[in-house]
Amino acid sequence: MTCQNGRMTPNIRQLVLAGLGTALSACATKPAPPVEHYSLGMSRAEYRDYKKAKADPCASSEPRWLADELTTVNSTMARFLRETEQLSKLDAPDHARQLAMMREATGSLPPIMEVHRYTLNRLKECGFRNTGAFPEIARRGQELLTEVDVRLEEGPKVLAAVALKDARRQWREEMPEREEAARRTWCPPNPQVGQTDLFYARQEVDGRKLWRFCDGHLVEQRAEGEPVLVQPDNLSWRMRRRIKPQSYLDAARAYPTAEMDRQPDSVPSSGQGAAKKSSAPSDGGPG
Repeated sequence: MTCQNGRMTPNIRQLVLAGLGTALSACATKPAPPVEHYSLGMSRAEYRDYKKAKADPCASSEPRWLADELTTVNSTMARFLRETEQLSKLDAPDHARQLAMMREATGSLPPIMEVHRYTLNRLKECGFRNTGAFPEIARRGQELLTEVDVRLEEGPKVLAAVALKDARRQWREEMPEREEAARRTWCPPNPQVGQTDLFYARQEVDGRKLWRFCDGHLVEQRAEGEPVLVQPDNLSWRMRRRIKPQSYLDAARAYPTAEMDRQPDSVPSSGQGAAKKSSAPSDGGPG
């Protein structure tokens, strides 16, 4: 018989408790998860994702292996910090290499850091936490996690600054091409001196503004100054008689400031600086 008056016999109770103990023992000694590999630049790290495997690093890992794995991740984070310490200095000699390192780390390093953070937090519960190198590994690991978090937060700002720097460099390099394209687009085949066909306007980095006309005239306005007409060289006396300086100045003032070709503040703009087709008379410039 297995029961007496609705109660378990001592033998059955012993078997149930033994089975429960076996199950609990199996849970406590769940095998350690497999070793995973991570690389960042020249750094290599080995780690185990105890959280994903729902395993206890205190019970399922060999302390020596755990110490080695935590140390390799610490070393990877430390090297990342060293190799990106001048990231904010856009003129640093090896900035391109540091930038490449940041781009690579931005996507791949945070997941490894989360695994590392989890394991370090669980390490506090291990009986061997105060033995060997574990105290220093844990202290250094938490310190590095904080420092890397800060460095990764700088990444998007630096990447945006580099993109803006590249856009401004491209703007300067392509300036002659934009001006010439505007000339071909808006100027007649044989411009007549005295006709104020304005085809291009630009604001320089120093604040100086330029308005260029198809007949070779230029209106220039320095920062805090007034617009001044600059005539082309080698004009004959007859040609000079056709010129009405005020017409050029009026055309320059009427040109929309927002359409001037200028150094980008965030992202490069296209189509700026070239005169727009207008129904205004040819001597009045675009309005």
